[in-house]
Amino acid sequence: MNISILGSTGSIGTQALEVVDDLKGIKDITILAITGNSNAELLEAQARRYKPQLAVVADETKYNDLKCRLADTDITVSTGEEGLCEAATLDKCDMVLSSIVGFAGLVPTMKAIEAGKDIALANKETLVTAGGLFCDAVKRHKVRLLPVDSEHSAIFQSLHSGNRGELKKILLTASGGPFYGKTQDELKNIKKEQALKHPNWSMGAKITIDSATLMNKGLEIIEAKWLFDVDFDDIEVLVHRESIIHSMVEFCDKSVIAQLSLPSMKHPIQYAFTYPQRLPSSDSSVSFADIASLTFGKPDEETFRCLALAKQAGRMGGVMPTVLNAANEVAVAAFLSGKIGFLQIAEYVENILSKYENRLNFSLEDIIEVDRSVRLEHKL
Repeated sequence: MNISILGSTGSIGTQALEVVDDLKGIKDITILAITGNSNAELLEAQARRYKPQLAVVADETKYNDLKCRLADTDITVSTGEEGLCEAATLDKCDMVLSSIVGFAGLVPTMKAIEAGKDIALANKETLVTAGGLFCDAVKRHKVRLLPVDSEHSAIFQSLHSGNRGELKKILLTASGGPFYGKTQDELKNIKKEQALKHPNWSMGAKITIDSATLMNKGLEIIEAKWLFDVDFDDIEVLVHRESIIHSMVEFCDKSVIAQLSLPSMKHPIQYAFTYPQRLPSSDSSVSFADIASLTFGKPDEETFRCLALAKQAGRMGGVMPTVLNAANEVAVAAFLSGKIGFLQIAEYVENILSKYENRLNFSLEDIIEVDRSVRLEHKL
């Protein structure tokens, strides 16, 4: 199997390459293309190890650096969105792992679908902003869409226990992030370093902040709606601090099926790469005797407003999830750079949502324009 990894220098991408190493001798996987945002040094190291056909650095200011680093190889070097789309549509490519963080992953992933490539999807923003367009394209081009988010992979696996028409409810689990149980007063002076300390998962900065605000879970609700063709009323969020149960489904006979494993993204990545097979993994097994108990609770949507705002935008549909996503990306970047406080992330997102008039009929170009306008007109 030939794979292109969009976002190979990020948390998901680096773990995906570890999975490829783990599967060596069990499943033949060739890395055709790798892409990163701006880390030319890591891209060079990956290129020399995996010898892809193409290496792309999205940041055009880093193009000459990467090209010089790989000048003694036969690897083609490209840059920008055009380079990302080239990586997503290589002729010999069978599957594209879409793990670019944020809205930037939308166009290359759509191009991959149009080119007939199977998609291992770790970029939730693609479905959040253009879920209907995206799912229609998947059906039209008859490609496989395999979820890589741990929660959606768990749902996907659990659904194998029944027929889709027998599904009653999706139970989407959330760790609750580092601030579970805290009040708004306690969150007023939260620092970036505190927000980046996730209790269970090792992720990139943006996703870790989204987990702390619970926006990540809100985005996952919208993603689940499109992936599994369910109503928002049929998706329930449960805070599960141990992150052992990655999500559950309840069928019409009231049976609940769950997927459990230790918190590691390598499991859902490997399952997407090997589906429908299950192959040996280097991950550790769950020791239930050591864990002793699994706990559950309801999320506090009054304190963690981002979850409620994501639900609101998802129910409104149209371009509002795109507005939500763009506003959140702007606000998270501002928080990480010290421009706003933790609680101001939700305040900013709510303010931006109130300024936009919804449009229920839209094209991919419309979505791109809405995203651009939010970022340009409402800078922090």
